[in-house]
Amino acid sequence: MSELLRAVGLGLVVLLPLANPLTTVALFLGLAGDMSARERRKQSWQAACYVFLIMTVAWYAGQAVMDTFGISIPGLRIAGGLIVAFIGFRMLFPQQPAGQSVEAEHKQDELNAHQAVNIAFVPLAMPSTAGPGTIAMIISSASTVRGNVDFPAWVIAVAPVATFFCVSLILWLCLRSSGAIMRWTGKSGIEAISRLMGFLLVCMGVQFVINGVLEVAHAFAGSSG
Repeated sequence: MSELLRAVGLGLVVLLPLANPLTTVALFLGLAGDMSARERRKQSWQAACYVFLIMTVAWYAGQAVMDTFGISIPGLRIAGGLIVAFIGFRMLFPQQPAGQSVEAEHKQDELNAHQAVNIAFVPLAMPSTAGPGTIAMIISSASTVRGNVDFPAWVIAVAPVATFFCVSLILWLCLRSSGAIMRWTGKSGIEAISRLMGFLLVCMGVQFVINGVLEVAHAFAGSSG
C-alpha cells in the first residue's frame, strides 16, 4: 500500500503543476458568473469527469498513437518538454491574466449572446486542465513507467487511474469552492501561484528535453559503435 501511495504522490507532483486547478478556478468564475448554483455544480462535476476521461485515454491509447505515427520516445520527450517549457514561460510571463484563453473568449461570446453553453469540456477540462502539456506528459510517463521495475506490476496498473482520479477530485473540490478560494487568495494570489507553477514547468520541460537528447545521443553512439 505504501508503494501505491508513493506512486500516486509522484504522479500528483508531476501533473498538478500542469493541471493547475487554481487557474481553472479563475476561468470558471469568469465564465459562470450568470449561472445558477445548480448549473455551477453540474459544470464542476462534468469538468472533473472529462478531465479523468482525457487523462485515462491519453495513458492507455497514447502508445498506440505513437506507434501509428512512428513517433519515438525521445522524440515525444523532446516535443513534450518544449510544450511544457513553453506553457511554463507563458505562466511566468503572462501576456494576459491567468485563466484567459481563446477558447474562454469564444465561450464568453456565446454566454453574452444568452445561448445555452456547456463550459465543462471546453475550456475547463481542455485546454485549461488537461491541455497539450498534460497529455504529452502522461503519454511520455506511460512509456517510461511501464518499463520501470521499481514498482510492482499491480502498482503500475492501479496508480495511474488513482492519480487521475485524485487530480479530477481536486479539480472538482476547487471548482465547488471557487468562490471561497477567490475570496481567500484573490486574483493576485492565483497569479502568484501560477507563476510559481510556471517556474516548475520550465524546469520540468527543460529536463524532459535533456533526457530526450541524451537518449538520442546514446542511441547514436550505440549504432556508431
